[in-house]
Amino acid sequence: MTAHIHDKTTIGQVSLKVSNLERSIRFYTEVVGFQLLRQTADTAELTVDGEHPLLTLKYIENAVILPRQSAAGLYHFAILLPNRVALGLSLRNLLAHEIEIGQGDHDVSEALYIHDPDHNGIEIYADRPRDQWKKDADGFYIMGTDPVDAEGLVAISENLPWQGLPQGTVIGHVHFHVSNLLKAQQFYCDVLGFDITSRYGSSAMFISAGGYHHHMGLNIWAGEGAPPAPENAAGLDYFELIVPDQKELDAIVARLATAGYAVQEREGAKYVADPFRINIKLVSGQNE
Repeated sequence: MTAHIHDKTTIGQVSLKVSNLERSIRFYTEVVGFQLLRQTADTAELTVDGEHPLLTLKYIENAVILPRQSAAGLYHFAILLPNRVALGLSLRNLLAHEIEIGQGDHDVSEALYIHDPDHNGIEIYADRPRDQWKKDADGFYIMGTDPVDAEGLVAISENLPWQGLPQGTVIGHVHFHVSNLLKAQQFYCDVLGFDITSRYGSSAMFISAGGYHHHMGLNIWAGEGAPPAPENAAGLDYFELIVPDQKELDAIVARLATAGYAVQEREGAKYVADPFRINIKLVSGQNE
């Protein structure tokens, strides 16, 4: 039977390895708009709501900063804002800090793209209403790459104060370089149970739970057979995959074991590495 992950599965916290903790804290608070929740000598937890961490920064001594698109691993993590006005305010703040900004109107959403000081990719985006998302003849979401209406975003947020990332902001999706799309599909779809929602030629695919346009993007833009990122490289530490209850978590762990993947338990949480050494923290919503 084909695996199917629970429709209410979401992406949770993202943990990044960084080469300079104070520099990264400044970037993610002043430029991106997180709040500092707590800090130790080598970690910082950042929040939106003042209570729950959404991004963790982990200092790695003598961390290697990789060239962009040079290894399997993080392409970007995507911060989903609650509305278009918030996206306009984020754009204004990025412009004020003279940050290099990429952008794309993907039909289902409008997105801005930046990089942190360690070359970690970040997408900041707002969805269009779901009833406006369109599918092609194969049932895949139509996601284009047109220019964003930047002038409209600036206009819609005019005379409003920048107050950082607003309440309701979440991690909407994560996007990875992988070394082989078929292996990625076998792991994320056949074992974990995500659905394919769109393809970008033969070089990228997008997958989700519950009919979302995508919770994950997977591409081979770093090259077919791209090596995993070294352990001492700045980049992704892990990302959380949140399922709604213990029953679903147990089912995923069982499927992973059957497929030969080792699930480790650390500090009461379960972790697994995908075929490209991308680390996933498996979380039950009951524990949140």
